[in-house]
Amino acid sequence: MNEDLAAALARVDHAFASYPRRAVLDGCPHCAGETTVDEHDLYSLTIKLGNTIGDRHDVKSLLPLLLRELTVSDSLDPGIVLGKLAREQWRTWASAEQAAINDYLDALWHALLADFPSRVGAFVGAADFLAAVVHTDSGVERYLAAWDAVSSGAADRHLALLVNDFDFRARRADAVVVAWLRRASTRDRLLAAFERDHSAPWADELAAAHDRIVHARETLR
Repeated sequence: MNEDLAAALARVDHAFASYPRRAVLDGCPHCAGETTVDEHDLYSLTIKLGNTIGDRHDVKSLLPLLLRELTVSDSLDPGIVLGKLAREQWRTWASAEQAAINDYLDALWHALLADFPSRVGAFVGAADFLAAVVHTDSGVERYLAAWDAVSSGAADRHLALLVNDFDFRARRADAVVVAWLRRASTRDRLLAAFERDHSAPWADELAAAHDRIVHARETLR
């Protein structure tokens, strides 16, 4: 784990330290009942947490554990965990709590973009992160802007992979991501990356991504 992400997780620990973790969580008497946290499968717990088991206090108390687990293993579903934030209206939480979560997501994003291929726990590359972060109900603009500011071969290859795998006509495609990908600046970035890496084994990936953006700009009007 890189230093920035480790520091961000420490800030999450500090921000939510005032919510003591309960060993036994109350649950819906009809479908869950009392749940002993240490004896419960963590993945199953994330599905029920804040829904049929526990309340907002319990979500906050377990959030440092869940966010850390997302970075060290693939045992949890990022969309389910990050979806707890929207469900519990995290944008109404204390400013220090919101800031800690933002710092965590920012550090995780930059850690993924720093290498190619990249994997941080449950996240495999940039596309995985963008698909999960939408569940926070915060939008992806913050992360796309950060991607624009990262000038590296690894970030360019992540961009090419996203473009080459992206379904521009999918009904569920995020309109913000579609518009960002179709920009002239995205096309130009991929061209510059190809010209820089034209002799590299991955040059064809960059060229294909550039051509897909050109096609998308011409056909999706």
